[in-house]
Amino acid sequence: MASHVYSCCCFFTFAVAVASIFCSTPSTSQTQAAGSCNGIFLSYAYTDGWRLPPNVTDPAEQPYRFESTLTVLNNGLEELKEWKVHVGFRHSEWLVSASNAVLADGASLPAAVGNGTVFSGSTVRDLKTAVETAGDLSQMQVTVDMVGSLLGVAPPAVPMPSSINLVNDGFLCGQPSGQGSNETRVCCTRDPNLKTNTSSIEEFEPRQKGDVSMTYDVIRTYDSNYWAEVTIAIHNPLGRLDNWQLSWDWSNDEFIYAMKGAYPSSIDSSECIFGSQGDFYKELDFANVLNCQKRPTIVDLPPTSFNDTNIGQIPFCCRNGTILPPTMDPSKSSSRFQMQVFKMPPNLNRSKLTPPSNWEIKGTLNPDYKCGNPIRVSPSESPDPTHPPSNRSAIASWQVVCNITNTNRANKCCVSFSAYYNESVIPCNTCACGCNNNIERTCSAPSPAMLLPPEALLVPFENRTEKALTWAELKHLHVPNPMPCGDNCGVTVNWHVSTDYRNGWTARVTLFNWGDTSFADWFLAVEMEKAAKGFEEVYSFNGSALESVKDTIFMQGKEGLNYLVAETDGSNPRKDPRVPGKQQSVISFTKKATPGIDVAGGDGFPTKVFFNGEECSLPSVFPSSAAGRMEVSLGAIMFLLMVFSFVFV
Repeated sequence: MASHVYSCCCFFTFAVAVASIFCSTPSTSQTQAAGSCNGIFLSYAYTDGWRLPPNVTDPAEQPYRFESTLTVLNNGLEELKEWKVHVGFRHSEWLVSASNAVLADGASLPAAVGNGTVFSGSTVRDLKTAVETAGDLSQMQVTVDMVGSLLGVAPPAVPMPSSINLVNDGFLCGQPSGQGSNETRVCCTRDPNLKTNTSSIEEFEPRQKGDVSMTYDVIRTYDSNYWAEVTIAIHNPLGRLDNWQLSWDWSNDEFIYAMKGAYPSSIDSSECIFGSQGDFYKELDFANVLNCQKRPTIVDLPPTSFNDTNIGQIPFCCRNGTILPPTMDPSKSSSRFQMQVFKMPPNLNRSKLTPPSNWEIKGTLNPDYKCGNPIRVSPSESPDPTHPPSNRSAIASWQVVCNITNTNRANKCCVSFSAYYNESVIPCNTCACGCNNNIERTCSAPSPAMLLPPEALLVPFENRTEKALTWAELKHLHVPNPMPCGDNCGVTVNWHVSTDYRNGWTARVTLFNWGDTSFADWFLAVEMEKAAKGFEEVYSFNGSALESVKDTIFMQGKEGLNYLVAETDGSNPRKDPRVPGKQQSVISFTKKATPGIDVAGGDGFPTKVFFNGEECSLPSVFPSSAAGRMEVSLGAIMFLLMVFSFVFV
């Protein structure tokens, strides 16, 4: 009995010791350390953690829960605007929640942060000084409570980050100091050697550049609600959005009462009626409320709504969600809408304004954009409609910057190559736009695409088998078993080198739309590293060499021909294959500006192709010129005649 009591006492003593390590809270020593910092004091403290299922044999892969606290305290003489702190996570951490903060790169939680991440403020963005608040810590300090998981660090070991640093410009952080094994601290002060053109009383961040920028302007404000104007603008010369959808997270239970120029994709007030909003706004008719979701999705209105006095009459609104690049039409490179936002306690005063966070913008057959968090910028100015010579200033403005991301997702368009000196067409790559994972499929994803006769490009992939096999037999080509899968692309582009003579050369570009969606105001951009300087003219499209993008030729349909229609049924749907939408033009080049160019050797083919801002997949090889460059094949002539007959019928 005595030995049992002794063992229990030992276990209790050990448990208390472990608890003192993993459940500690900021102590008096932290207060003393913060008091000695005459700048921005940062502290990261690990507070708790335990083993998570499943149980694995490799200790390095065993998951554990962690709980920690990040503290940011302004002990300086200047207000810290839009605080940002980097935490150097290094144990394959997966962050599940973080109070009072968001990830600065715009990622939503939960998120993988094992390579380190930057936090920025959500509810508390700016940290005031002790002088202007008489030492009010609620305005000087923010505490971020984190919960997440990690791998391979088992208690009593403590998974501490490699570093913590203030990311804001103009600060130098000293050497971190530890308190026990579960806390690290650092003091960051102003860089005395930093030269800046901004005033010390400047309240706003400079506006940033990106592929897409969005401004959130508060244009009218009341105690319980405000009107905001949101502007989406494309800045990338090859960027674009079609049927844009904009999403964000409300931080303080806000909800959308009314809108003009756009609309929520879901009209639903039930979350308000059965939530805290319904309890607070007892006299409000929620039948008129548009949306109460924490993460709403906003969509554009059709052009027919522009003159609607209730939901339209907003400049740059109502274009079916299409925003064109400025190189195509500057007047159509932005979209705008307004909305009335209701707030909740304790934010019920005119000056308490918080923009939404975790912004996301996306479109159909467009690049992927990754957005940062809103930054406070100087109030936007716009012409006053009641007094044209004057400008009207917004009450408060925030900017969100989004950039095109190089993701690993499949392409949405592809390119085939052909030339007058080779009878075969090099088609789009196998699975260029993805292949399904069906294990019962009867095609080969790894096999390279088979060479085709030119006329095969005019029929859907599922109707090309017979043509491909006949061509392989005629040209003595290898036929894999099973045969290669298709490219699965909705839009394909054929680049055909048509002629090559002493003073110049020509190419023909043909667009095929194999999808169900038609494209109005389409554009095509081709990068020609060796040939762009010799560009002369595009004959059936509007074309020009871009100054803002190196070695790139920009093409769009002429008025009346700027609509790439969707795939349609053949003349006899029972036996004829479906017919793609098509557009085609010839492009001429001179060799005067590109001496030594080897057109047939590959210089006559694009190195990048973009359709509506989406980069297309390119073949990895060029047509061979071994058979003789100057002999125009009968197959190429037939292909040319057939395509022209399809395009202009």
